[in-house]
Amino acid sequence: MRATERIALLLVAALLLTMPVFAVVGRGRSMDVDVARRPTTMILGFWVRDWLMWVIGPVERFFVRTRVSPDVFNYLGVVFGAAAGFAFVFGELALGGWMVLLGGASDIFDGRIARARGIANERGAFLDSTLDRFAETFAFAGLAIFYDGQRWATAAVALALGASLLVSYTRARGEALGVLCRGGVMQRAERLVLLALAALADAPVAGWMGWAPGTLLGWTVAVIAAGAMGTAIYRTASISNQLGER
Repeated sequence: MRATERIALLLVAALLLTMPVFAVVGRGRSMDVDVARRPTTMILGFWVRDWLMWVIGPVERFFVRTRVSPDVFNYLGVVFGAAAGFAFVFGELALGGWMVLLGGASDIFDGRIARARGIANERGAFLDSTLDRFAETFAFAGLAIFYDGQRWATAAVALALGASLLVSYTRARGEALGVLCRGGVMQRAERLVLLALAALADAPVAGWMGWAPGTLLGWTVAVIAAGAMGTAIYRTASISNQLGER
């Protein structure tokens, strides 16, 4: 196992060790407002989301106190997405996984800091949703290059990228027509978590099972593709039905 993979896994272990701490100190604590108002899925429930907000809370409050612009995190999300893509191109899957996680954290910080400082606006919302698509595209493009020559994996990456963009497009198009639809099992948070965890776990699992590097990640990307496509189809049907009932 490479040194970067060992370090990445140690950091993940340290992060997971905060879960039992949260289970104890978080008893009786009110659920985070953002977590409470957003729908959950079978992959990311209330407890996991609330734990994550608790973990990043001190960092978030530091950024709010130091008045860092939320736009910084929109741009950082793109930088981390591009860094993940480059890491995947060079076979540094664990490093790419951490870049995906840091990009996801940047995506969380921008909106929460803007709301905490009372400066949320339409420009920020547009940058947030649009730059997220750039970040996701860069990460999947890197994976496509990594899997060059493996048709099934390359096809999975292409479908995952296309379906991910469709998930966002259907929601945006529905909202433009006055229909809000956020449902589906494979929204952006779920895609990022699955992609990052598979990238981080690929080396030890592949080594233990005797698989080629990238096998676990490739199958996970296929799951993301199927879930995202299902989410896009669900949103298309739901929005179409709601519009037809008007």
